[in-house]
Amino acid sequence: MTLTRGGLQPAKIKNVTDGDDVECMFNPFEYTLTKQNQWEKKASKGSNTPEVRFKQGGSQVLKLKVYFDTLQTGSDVRSYTDKLWKMMMVTDTTRHAQSDKSAPPEVAFEWGRLYFKAVLTNMTQKFTLFDDKGTPVRCEVDLTLEQMIDVDDYGPQSPVAATAAQVAPKVAQMTSADRPDTIAAQNSGSPDATRDIMAANNINDPLKIPPGTPLNIPPGS
Repeated sequence: MTLTRGGLQPAKIKNVTDGDDVECMFNPFEYTLTKQNQWEKKASKGSNTPEVRFKQGGSQVLKLKVYFDTLQTGSDVRSYTDKLWKMMMVTDTTRHAQSDKSAPPEVAFEWGRLYFKAVLTNMTQKFTLFDDKGTPVRCEVDLTLEQMIDVDDYGPQSPVAATAAQVAPKVAQMTSADRPDTIAAQNSGSPDATRDIMAANNINDPLKIPPGTPLNIPPGS
């Protein structure tokens, strides 16, 4: 099993239709789930409040930000994120036999015991670092996934047991004013955690960390 830069079990964005998955280099620091129901208002004469009747339920929506960084290998970061773009594109795999129409693939966000089957409705990619030839080597990707089926219709959740490694880790982003020891002190309460943080992110020289680098803060640091 591939691990993240911090040695944790990676979150995955799975292409359920085509079977082409994307594993996160850095697990999300957080994600949000929202749901909005539709209610119908009916005029009620002589009343301060209209009568409200339930019309229909809305899908759950999951939003998250994921990071990709290929600075150490020098490869184009788009080699990882192009798989996400394919999840936004129409594929012949979904072609309907009668209407002859196609659609983008079904996807799922999987992390630990969470399995959220959905369609990818929005994707924004922001490139934040380039090599001397202009090749992007770091980016942030914002994703919005909309639920496909009622949560009560899901089969068993992923059987992976919840462990400390599946808890969302802290992520700190280096700025030009930061030093590794100050990052350690701010996020763990002690600069002594610097070595653990460097090891968790496969960094050999703590003095050569480019500004903007996301750093996983390992649990217990």
